[in-house]
Amino acid sequence: MRVKAAPGHRVPTEEDPYKYIEETKAVDVPDTSYYRRRVTTGELLTAENSRASAKQPAQESAE
Repeated sequence: MRVKAAPGHRVPTEEDPYKYIEETKAVDVPDTSYYRRRVTTGELLTAENSRASAKQPAQESAE
């Protein structure tokens, strides 16, 4: 599951409460109840796969 923190939030990771998920960068986390609860409460946002969204269709040349 790929998530990032909602604007204005810093969410501690499940395995290390002193390490935070920030709103600036999406990270991969396990699909556990801890992270699903944080998504449900709005502290975390699910992030789409940035590689797929970055692809753009090739432009045809006008020959």
